[in-house]
Amino acid sequence: MLSELHVVDLGIVADLDLVLGPGLTAITGETGAGKTLLVEALELLVGGRADPVLVRDGAAEARVEGRFVASTGEEAVLARAVPRAGRSRAYVDGRLATAGELAALGAALVDLHGQHAHQSLLAPAVQRAALDRFAGAPATEALAAYRAARESIAGVDRYLAALGGDARARAREIDLLRFQVNEIDDAALDDPAEDLTLEAEELVLADAAAHRDALDAAHHVLEGAALDAVGAAVHELDGRAPFAELAARLRGAQADLADVARELRVTSEAIVDDPARLDAVRARRRQLRELVRKYGETLADVLAYRESTAQRLAELESYEERAASLEAERAALADEASRAAAALSSERRGAAVPLAAAVTENLRELAMPHATFDVVIDARDAGDDGFDDVVFLLAPNPGETARPLARAASGGELSRTMLAARVVLTEAPPTLVFDEIDAGIGGEEGAAVGRLLAALGADRQVLCVTHLAQVAAFADTQVVVEKDERGGRTVASARVVEGDERVAELSRMLAGVGDSRHARSHAAELLEAAHAARST
Repeated sequence: MLSELHVVDLGIVADLDLVLGPGLTAITGETGAGKTLLVEALELLVGGRADPVLVRDGAAEARVEGRFVASTGEEAVLARAVPRAGRSRAYVDGRLATAGELAALGAALVDLHGQHAHQSLLAPAVQRAALDRFAGAPATEALAAYRAARESIAGVDRYLAALGGDARARAREIDLLRFQVNEIDDAALDDPAEDLTLEAEELVLADAAAHRDALDAAHHVLEGAALDAVGAAVHELDGRAPFAELAARLRGAQADLADVARELRVTSEAIVDDPARLDAVRARRRQLRELVRKYGETLADVLAYRESTAQRLAELESYEERAASLEAERAALADEASRAAAALSSERRGAAVPLAAAVTENLRELAMPHATFDVVIDARDAGDDGFDDVVFLLAPNPGETARPLARAASGGELSRTMLAARVVLTEAPPTLVFDEIDAGIGGEEGAAVGRLLAALGADRQVLCVTHLAQVAAFADTQVVVEKDERGGRTVASARVVEGDERVAELSRMLAGVGDSRHARSHAAELLEAAHAARST
């Protein structure tokens, strides 16, 4: 909900801070005091048109900031700056944003009802979704089944497209894949480390004679002078207790040297000068390098590529069979989607009449006794929401043709229609704003508006600009907007009124004055009656 609103240099508002709470808040004040400016500030905050004419005289720009707090405690801060010249700027949590981003986020937070563009229930898609929620689980489950079937159909279509629908392209791909698989198979790869093993073997074969000479020379040195010298050193220290540890180390070195000497001899004897084997190793390495160049960074990558290529080749070679299976699967899914769409349409048509009747009944209480609300469902091509176009229609007066909501009513009538619908359609953004909802009504009709607004405020935040004391009396909180002169300038301010101050404001709304004993008595009675009505 909107927990805090800060407005600077907007119209006659110089600098205004307003802290708001849950439930129904009535915004009242004399005509021209600036009540509508608060609504315009909210409209700017949720992406509405930024008109430089709203900037306060003498100011460079107007600025609006709002802090929204979710029930989970998460916060979002939206801001809008409107310069006297140039483009407006939008901010989300201190970050620059586009007006479109602000509008998208604002639509999920606030719904404005009145002579404003931000009224989500005017959108056909929102009306269709609202009807589905009113219809309940059968409709929402049918919609979910329909969308799931469509998503599965889209997956089958993607698979068919990837499988290859063009015969010539498929034949070319089969030839290429078959060549690649055969080329890798002809190499008879079975060891991913074969290239490393061959590299080590080539290093030995490429210089076999020199390697053998070096090994023989090293062996000769160890077998002769080296072992004799170490043996002599052992002999000199043998039996001398203080040097027993050194003598032991020398014996270990003597054993190691003897072992190395044997390995040098065995390794030298194993080296064969084999030009034919060297040529074979080099040829095999060239073959493996070519495979790696084409199919992967390593031989393991080449083997993995072979497996995936063989799998793709098998799919293409069995295309006709696989395609027929997929087409059958697609047809079954299409039937499933059609059945779900038909069930969805049936639920919608079944819910349309009771929804229209419920909203029309509420309109009767809101001083629109002859208005009729209708829900029309027309067939259309398949879309993500089924086969139906859903439109909310209103005929506010007898003899008038019912028209879509946006074109059917004045500002006050539209606000009351939205209120009547919102009471029935419980799904809504967390903050609802109603402006001019009491235009042309009074007395009992005003009390009915107040009761319905209070009912909406039971589980969400509702802000209502009103001239009727009968409406304001039902509010949990009442905010009075006033204007006075400061330094030769008109300045609007807003404050929460309670107790005697609230009675005085309701008295002013009733009689035009706040100190009339009769008006104050009437105002107190209104508050008591509203409290009693909300308690029942």
